[in-house]
Amino acid sequence: MTAPVIDIQGVSKVYARGTEAQVTALNHVDLQINAGEFVAIMGASGSGKSTLMNVLGCLDGDYTGTYRCDGVDVRGLDKEALAKLRLDKIGFVFQSFNLLSRMDALHNVMMPLSYAGIDPAQRKPMAETALKAVGLGERMMHKPGELSGGQQQRIAIARALVNNPPMILADEPTGALDSKTGEEILTLFKNLKAKGHTVILITHDDHVAQHADRICMMRDGVMTETEHAHVA
Repeated sequence: MTAPVIDIQGVSKVYARGTEAQVTALNHVDLQINAGEFVAIMGASGSGKSTLMNVLGCLDGDYTGTYRCDGVDVRGLDKEALAKLRLDKIGFVFQSFNLLSRMDALHNVMMPLSYAGIDPAQRKPMAETALKAVGLGERMMHKPGELSGGQQQRIAIARALVNNPPMILADEPTGALDSKTGEEILTLFKNLKAKGHTVILITHDDHVAQHADRICMMRDGVMTETEHAHVA
């Protein structure tokens, strides 16, 4: 049997330990996600889902427990190895898009390729392919301010995809969008899942979560339940 691409066991995270402000953000969380799954991690504000996202994305290493990402024990990695793991394995999509306003869509998407040391001659065609994959082949030369919110999020998804990482980690990716545009972005994630990507969606919205194959509920730092989604 193939090992899970995400394997978290007994992970706890405490802020301000030993002070009156101490908060247990994660409390012995276990989570396994297999390659090619579309999983939603759902919870209200303060439930621990954002802290869990930072652990999953290898952005926060200050926790107890174990985390294996695609078979690699994350706790044993130094900063350089962690940065390489993020670059190779995880594409990030955020609610606020995080695009550079002075760059056009093409150059926004090309950015991770320079960090990855990709041959400069290959960067433009790779970015063009990623933008075409999200339906923005005609908007490559437009800057973010010249595009709608949905188009900006598609650029962000193309940027996350350009290195072809096995995992996409999306934090409230439809939060800044109207409902129709949000549905289009969720369909895009479903298509990515169909192409073999593992998609992990962080959300507080039950309707958004129902688009995933499986919903993991967070409450007060605890993974309270896992259920299969009902919406096709």
